[in-house]
Amino acid sequence: MEGKKIVLGITGSIAAYKAAVLTRALIKKGAEVQIVITPAGKEFITPITLSALTSKPVISEFFAQRDGTWHSHVDLGLWADAMLIAPATASTIGKMAHGIADNMLVTTYLSMKAPVFVAPAMDLDMFAHPSTQHNLNILRSYGNHIIEPASGELASHLTGKGRMEEPEKIVEVLENFFAQSQRLAGKKILITAGPTYEKIDPVRFIGNYSSGKMGYALAESCAESGAEVILISGPVSLSTRHPAIRRIDVESAEEMYKAATEFYPACDAGILCAAVADFTPETVAPNKIKREKDDLLIKLKPTRDIAAALGQMKQSHQRLIGFALETHDELAHAQEKRKRKNFDFIVLNSLNDKGAGFRYDTNKITIVDESGHTPYPLKSKQEAANDIIGKLASILE
Repeated sequence: MEGKKIVLGITGSIAAYKAAVLTRALIKKGAEVQIVITPAGKEFITPITLSALTSKPVISEFFAQRDGTWHSHVDLGLWADAMLIAPATASTIGKMAHGIADNMLVTTYLSMKAPVFVAPAMDLDMFAHPSTQHNLNILRSYGNHIIEPASGELASHLTGKGRMEEPEKIVEVLENFFAQSQRLAGKKILITAGPTYEKIDPVRFIGNYSSGKMGYALAESCAESGAEVILISGPVSLSTRHPAIRRIDVESAEEMYKAATEFYPACDAGILCAAVADFTPETVAPNKIKREKDDLLIKLKPTRDIAAALGQMKQSHQRLIGFALETHDELAHAQEKRKRKNFDFIVLNSLNDKGAGFRYDTNKITIVDESGHTPYPLKSKQEAANDIIGKLASILE
């Protein structure tokens, strides 16, 4: 962590006393720490103590009381290599999840360009309450890392006792993250995400329920691992955060095919996560089709196979990863598809698994490769993305 810039957010929890130990541990590892504290946090630990540890003024208000100097949350968001909120109360977690920017800490979070780590701290009943768990899941879906109390791991289902994780464990999580953050440095990764819309007429289309969440999580994970990312996205309501992601918006399967075949030759790997239509209308009506009779026949033709095309053009130094959404004989179908499409490995989703598939914030995957298959438990899509990128990094080395 030598030279890393950390914004440490402290909120109004009895666990705030641990922030002093945490600050000292981060500085001992060579990090530069800037503390942002909520007004409630100052009731539990004094800014003087924290400032003495960091040799920096502690930021709490939007303006300095003495001379009216403005504290720029935007500058902090650009300065940091990571933001750590420890302890994070249920109130602050709720504000972060819903964008309630009524203090300096939350505005800094909303401006943060770097990865964000959250260490919850509250009593067990508050922690287990559905509202708190819902808000934590929202934060996960935004790509934040939740440090599970009493475990020191990045968790998908928090089952700890609600207390804040110990400072040395939090530092260990950050160290592990930074150690892996450059595992794809110098690599260029193409990712397809979201659905495709196949036009029937100017106002109607054939589509599917893909939200794009998995593909966007993969893009963020790749970028955080040091890669340059080309994200070819179907029509979704999501946005990207990391500046290393170049987003190319398409609508139809044909547009996605052209973009993917154009950019893949210059990439080290491709991850085909989009739910691409297999068929498209043979003709598109130039005007809105009126209801003039009781039936309407639409003749469909197959779309061009993006996976097959990239599999054929793949060079020996390149890698190609696919996805399979199955309903029965999942492993057999996934393995057959992997071979047929020339994938290095395939990520299997089953519609029989609760919480996996389209529109969920969670996913339950199995990675299938030449040697067999590796199942993973139900996790947030961001954490599942990290598992997939970890596998990709291991075969790109």
